[in-house]
Amino acid sequence: MAAGSGGSGGPGSNGGLGSGGELHPRTGRLVSLSACGRTARRQQPGQEFNHGLVLSREPLRDGRVFTVRIDRKVNSWSGSIEIGVTALDPSVLDFPSSATGLKGGSWVVSGCSVLRDGRSVLEEYGQDLDQLGEGDHVGVERTVAGELRLWVNGRDCGVAATGLPPRVWAVVDLYGKCTQITVLPPEPGFSPPTPIPTPPLEPLASTEDSALAEQGTSADEAFMVSPAQARPETFPNSLESHNDFASMELSEVVSSTILSAYNGGLLNVNLSSPPAGEGLGSSGAATSPILTSNDALLFHEKCGTLIKLSNNNKTAERRRPLDEFNNGVVMTNRPLRDNEMFEVAEGLFLHLHSLLFPSIRIDKLVDKWSGSIEIGVTTHNPNSLEYPATMTNLQSGTIMMSGCGILTNGKGTRREYCEFSLDELQEGDHIGLTRKSNSALHFFINGIDQGVATPLTPPVVYGVVDLYGMAVKVTIVHNNNHSDRLRRNNAILRALSPEGALRRAAPAAQAEPERLLFHPNCGQKAAITHEGRTALRPHATDDFNHGVVLSSRALRDGEVFQVRIDKMVDKWAGSIEIGVTTHNPAYLQLPSTMTNLRSGTWMMTGNGVMHNGTTILDEYGHNLDRLKAGDTVGVVRREDGTLHFFVNGMTQGPAAWNVPPGVYAVVDLYGQAAQATIVDDVEVSPVPEPLPEGNNQVSPSSPSSGAGGSDLRFHQLHGSNAVITNGGRTALRHNCRSEFNDAIVISNRALRDGELFEIVIQKMVDRWSGSIEAGVTAIRPEDLEFPNTMTDIDYDTWMLSGTAIMQDGNTMRNNYGCDLDALGTGARIGMMRTAKGDLHYFINGQDQGAACSGLPPGKEVYAVVDLYGQCVQVSITNATGPMDNSLATSNTATEKSFPLHSPVAGVAHRFHSTCGKNVSLEEDGTRAVRAAGYAHGLVFSTKELRAEEVFEVKVEELDEKWAGSLRLGLTTLAPGEMGPGAGGSGPGLPPSLPELRTKTTWMVSSCEVRRDGQLQRMNYGRNLERLGVGSRVGVRRGADDTMHILVDGEDMGPAATGVAKNVWAVLDLYGPVRSVSIVSSTRLEESEGTQPPSPTSDTSSEGEEDDEGEERGLGAHTQGLCELQWVGIIPTTLEFLENHGKNILLSNGNRTATRVASYNQGIVVINQPLVPQLLVQVRIDFLNRQWTSSLVLGVITCAPERLNFPASACALKRAAWLLRGRGVFHNGLKICEKFGPNLDTCPEGTIVGLRLDSSGGLHLHVNGVDQGVAVPDVPQPCHALVDLYGQCEQVTIVNPEPGAASGKSAGTQGDMEKADMVDGIKESVCWGPPPAASPLKSCEYHALCSRFRELLLLPEDYFMPPPKRSLCYCESCRKLRGDEAHRRRGEPPREYALPFGWCRFNLRVNPRLEAGTLTKKWHMAYHGSNVAAVRRVLDRGELGAGTASILSCRPLKGEPGVGFEEPGENCAPPREEQPPPVLLSPSLQYAGAETLASKVQFRDPKSQRTHQAQVAFQVCVRPGSYTPGPPSAALGEPPDPHFSPAELEWVTKEKGATLLYALLVRVE
Repeated sequence: MAAGSGGSGGPGSNGGLGSGGELHPRTGRLVSLSACGRTARRQQPGQEFNHGLVLSREPLRDGRVFTVRIDRKVNSWSGSIEIGVTALDPSVLDFPSSATGLKGGSWVVSGCSVLRDGRSVLEEYGQDLDQLGEGDHVGVERTVAGELRLWVNGRDCGVAATGLPPRVWAVVDLYGKCTQITVLPPEPGFSPPTPIPTPPLEPLASTEDSALAEQGTSADEAFMVSPAQARPETFPNSLESHNDFASMELSEVVSSTILSAYNGGLLNVNLSSPPAGEGLGSSGAATSPILTSNDALLFHEKCGTLIKLSNNNKTAERRRPLDEFNNGVVMTNRPLRDNEMFEVAEGLFLHLHSLLFPSIRIDKLVDKWSGSIEIGVTTHNPNSLEYPATMTNLQSGTIMMSGCGILTNGKGTRREYCEFSLDELQEGDHIGLTRKSNSALHFFINGIDQGVATPLTPPVVYGVVDLYGMAVKVTIVHNNNHSDRLRRNNAILRALSPEGALRRAAPAAQAEPERLLFHPNCGQKAAITHEGRTALRPHATDDFNHGVVLSSRALRDGEVFQVRIDKMVDKWAGSIEIGVTTHNPAYLQLPSTMTNLRSGTWMMTGNGVMHNGTTILDEYGHNLDRLKAGDTVGVVRREDGTLHFFVNGMTQGPAAWNVPPGVYAVVDLYGQAAQATIVDDVEVSPVPEPLPEGNNQVSPSSPSSGAGGSDLRFHQLHGSNAVITNGGRTALRHNCRSEFNDAIVISNRALRDGELFEIVIQKMVDRWSGSIEAGVTAIRPEDLEFPNTMTDIDYDTWMLSGTAIMQDGNTMRNNYGCDLDALGTGARIGMMRTAKGDLHYFINGQDQGAACSGLPPGKEVYAVVDLYGQCVQVSITNATGPMDNSLATSNTATEKSFPLHSPVAGVAHRFHSTCGKNVSLEEDGTRAVRAAGYAHGLVFSTKELRAEEVFEVKVEELDEKWAGSLRLGLTTLAPGEMGPGAGGSGPGLPPSLPELRTKTTWMVSSCEVRRDGQLQRMNYGRNLERLGVGSRVGVRRGADDTMHILVDGEDMGPAATGVAKNVWAVLDLYGPVRSVSIVSSTRLEESEGTQPPSPTSDTSSEGEEDDEGEERGLGAHTQGLCELQWVGIIPTTLEFLENHGKNILLSNGNRTATRVASYNQGIVVINQPLVPQLLVQVRIDFLNRQWTSSLVLGVITCAPERLNFPASACALKRAAWLLRGRGVFHNGLKICEKFGPNLDTCPEGTIVGLRLDSSGGLHLHVNGVDQGVAVPDVPQPCHALVDLYGQCEQVTIVNPEPGAASGKSAGTQGDMEKADMVDGIKESVCWGPPPAASPLKSCEYHALCSRFRELLLLPEDYFMPPPKRSLCYCESCRKLRGDEAHRRRGEPPREYALPFGWCRFNLRVNPRLEAGTLTKKWHMAYHGSNVAAVRRVLDRGELGAGTASILSCRPLKGEPGVGFEEPGENCAPPREEQPPPVLLSPSLQYAGAETLASKVQFRDPKSQRTHQAQVAFQVCVRPGSYTPGPPSAALGEPPDPHFSPAELEWVTKEKGATLLYALLVRVE
């Protein structure tokens, strides 16, 4: 607050009091006065919403109302006029940006709240000032009794405040919408005016330096000490243990010395640089100048938009801290000087400036946000800087400390600059920085120098502070409370410095230490009883955390701290946690749970071990969550620095190494644990002695427990995201869900010939594609500059990635005998170099054969592991070490492989020849047509359905004159038992399925479930009467003997239970359904050799899949069967047959085919039949972009010489298997979707091929990469077929390759390199994607929508991080992905349209709902919005009118209108109002109409062209919370015809019924 808040009055204050009918000439910086000082206008009302403060010219007279008229308002802002009184004299006032920034005795009415000195003291007062309009009158009055009253349009609103000082000035803030007011002649108020003499104001009493400033005394003046004070008699000349300071810590010595220096007058403060020619003379203390206002470091008056300055610009505070977490940047008023430090008198040789440097004191924090204060320097001049929302957004000239790291120009340059994080600072802590004369930048926390942050700092820099997140208010402090500061120094030294603990000298006599107790400083929900022996959570059923307790003293080496669980509650998950910490409990700000602490802490939680909040060991020891009352847990630190835990007296093995001495025991009474007591003299099993090699102990969770025969460990040098624990035997990648690479680890020494280096996969995540990569390198760890991935190294490195063997980053061989991407948790991987120089891999102990040969003999090679993608943690196993090499000399690969499942289930199902008398079967039994009538339409599957097998058909034709529905189910009646009837019909078949009762039959008709015709259940799933042409419906017999019905691929859930084992699918073409065709296929039995090694090998997770399927990359990798032996004879030449499509011209010895006309009639066939293990390939030579689609690849089993080819291969209806786009087709029917890469997007130069494996499976290869089995059991002989369709106009045969392209083809595009990284996902498509194959990188529409979103200035934290941030649905992007127009979602499923023509920006899912996967159970809909409402909707977190928003604790107010109107910033909560309805729609054609989603014009900053834009929200809606109905908005064009008009608009009023899913943008 400005100085002089209680100072003398302004002009005329000593005389008689005026009428108060004029405004004071001193105003806010944007105010201009007119009409003889009676009218005030805020300039630039469309650009600025504050700095509109005006005060009355004279103090108010008691009983007189100071009234103003609102002359003008604008609609650009929220909030409006604010009015009140202040005791601050306007003649000396430093005007803040708004009235709520006034302190020192100020009362302001804002909206309908009354604030005193910026803090709310009364809610729901009077009339809402934000609702006043132009012409309304508002006034304030001070009564004789010292009360404040508000008058609105002549009506008294009652007492707003009491206890006003006798002399106050009226305050009016032209804020927000209010831009002009006029003072009206004074009127008598509630009480008669009585002149009262004005006494002098008393100075405000305060011990803080901010109060010193308000009293007119600078902090620097108050700090001056007299040089005549007594000096200390002696100073310590040694800090060794033999002097008198033996029992003191170094920090205590420093503290005592500093305080002695202060008390003795040895120090003199001078923040300015010494004048030229002046040294540090002995008289400096007496002649040091006092800082002037121009010399002192203050905050610059120009600051972030939410900052208000006070205390002579020494204090900065972020406004609305519960609503906003950024826009709180402040800078110093001048550049920092080199070595801007305190001078010291002679005789003191400690660098005291590090403790006395002017620092920032944290005054106020809020416990709402993550993140906190950030501090640093910048070269930008505050006068010309356009302040960003947060300083880390600045991309030039800025160095900031954020958390415990250093960011330069917004990018992290040091992840762990110091162990203490700024995010953990509390109110009262101090932060400082200085730029040394050698250009080094140092940061200080509570006076402790954290060391060099950066050695090169620009010569001219300004200090900058970002009041981010939790940090709300800070003050520049020149004169600190030094005793408090030194106490904090000691606390930090004890907490952070292991050496600090070592400095504590042992007592002179080996006295028995005091008994272990709990420290009285404990968690806020915990209590200590029984003389410090028992800790409990008294209200354990009300809260599950805040139960942290620590030991009263540090543990001795080898001392066991053990507690007994006395009481448990069964309400919560989780239980007791135990560990140690370096933090002293006397000074520790206890967190809600100890695992939140990010420094000096080791905890056992569940059955894992965490260090500083990061898991370092999984599957360690007994699970603490399973303990019962009466069980005991303990912890001990050994002399060698190892940490061991005990459960019921049994040691769980070493959990951590290098734990510093002097740690305190910690118990977290979390979850179920409600009470624990310290146990003395309990027998525990002895801790095993360490191995002679030192850090060779093994985690009990590691397979190497108990085996210490090998000295192989992971090297201490590793990738930036890797962490080495467990004595060097365990490696893990931290931040595994946000980082997928930079986690390379290497063995600590070179491998010997015949020595196996084996690891076990201990942890995986389902977030990424790709997995562990392993191999060897001849590069020494000390010489290796660790890249992002090891396959980026281009010399002396051999790696296995997936099934590809890579040397120096180039693919040498594909389809090696194992697939690392298919391995799961528990799988073991080993590497060994033989004496012959061959590299062998071992999977689960089985030799996979020689991967490559020719490793340089006599050259050292190190084992290397890349914790990539899904693989997060591995440990070295007990199999590591020398082994018999006799089995590792064979060059023949084993037959064992680990494939993924084939994406194709098999060949198409068929209908049985036995069927109803009105049914005719067509297309080889895959199509059934009811020829007449409405009944007698029974059809059966040819074979029994296996467990989990789906029999699915598609409706092809409807006859609307009949009612009813298709019926389907399962029956134990074998169709062959009926015998053939006339025309193949069964003589005993009834006319309809409900009448089929000779054998047990389960069926679904409409939405009814029946068994043998008897009704079992109603309202099941989707009503089958609503099926349309193209709808798919299927039946599945579950492995749990249940029957499931599937509609359009969505499982309707179990319809019946207790279904027999041997059942056939049965359908009744009844009523309107006239014909159906089969779209499903039979499942093939897998041979033992093709089964995955274990269920854990499947690392995919349904929960981690992309939410809608359309987001999957174009190169989704499905690895097929790995065949290693090549059999057969390679034909001498391959060429195209002379029999081909009529538009084909052959050349180049019939090896090149060109389509010379049109877009079809381009089928060609290879002259020789396919030979098993022969890879037949063609290269795409030329594409014509005027067409759509592209080549089709496949095989035919009929003789091609005399075949009359149709216009396109898709018209082949006999003995044809084709690959088109991303689908697999058999005789024109699609039998598989989303297989391999999209052939329609292959660029020129792509090589595609087909190969038959030894079991008859047809493989697709793209650029030499096997995409897996497309079709199993293809009949032989068969010929490869190519259809030059659409864009593809010319192809050429490439020389055949045996096996799976193990050699290099002349036509390949060079060596196959490691899978490309596209948006953070490892892809297996190895062509360089054409522009269209990566739409988000080249789509101009997506880029335009992204630029518009950036103009909205929305916080990035609202949106998902890349690569899942956005998805474009423009015409080209959606066609490239092959998106269907409509999808189904929720339970029960409900259809919605994809947002074609829009661009989607995915929002972060509310963490409260994420765990329940509600986003998949709820329905999907859209809500049209407008640009002005977007930010407030995001702040709220939902569309409904909830009682509290995400970013505000205040109730929110809804306004009536179409859709949802957002509240103003200073609005009051509703008074008994019903929440407004929220309008939704499953179609964006309706929700995005201009009447519901208004358009706004904007100028593209890139092209400078003007566009129109709309915004909408994609939301998840809870089923049952809304009411479907017809559209209520008037539309200029008809709504979406796909949806019924009666269900086009959904209306909900329920709170919490919607969950924001994505922001949608459309630009015209």
